[in-house]
Amino acid sequence: MAAPTKKKSVLFICLGNICRSTMAEGIFQHLVKTNGLGDKWQIDSAALGDWHNGVPPDDRTMRTLKKNGIKDYKHLGRQITKSDFHDFDVIFGMDEDNMSELNEIKPRSFRSKLLLLGECDPDGELIIEDPYYGNNIKDFEKVYEQCYRACNNFLQNSEKFISS
Repeated sequence: MAAPTKKKSVLFICLGNICRSTMAEGIFQHLVKTNGLGDKWQIDSAALGDWHNGVPPDDRTMRTLKKNGIKDYKHLGRQITKSDFHDFDVIFGMDEDNMSELNEIKPRSFRSKLLLLGECDPDGELIIEDPYYGNNIKDFEKVYEQCYRACNNFLQNSEKFISS
């Protein structure tokens, strides 16, 4: 009998874990489920700060996900931990500030690969800007589009991104 295959794992990070990282997590969960790969992935999101621990995603994030057919996403904000750097194959940040902070707080030795989610965007948009401070739902829709493209490409080419 073959040994069970280890799940691939991904953690999405942003500043507060209520907008971009939760959007990406919801999209990636949906893509994995739609492709019948739910038993092959461990998926989560977290914040760099602790402001929104235990809080659900921003209403605008949830409205945008629902508008795009993702109606079953649930999450409560949490802060990244040192063990996350060992537990996940890839940790995705959304912008240069996220990546800089991830590099500051990472343990001396860890196994996770640290990448900008935008590195997976086939359209080449590297930075996913924080839509939180604007009052325009279009900012959340832009984040959705960027995260969707990047998450879909990452799922289709995960071996390349994880092993390279």
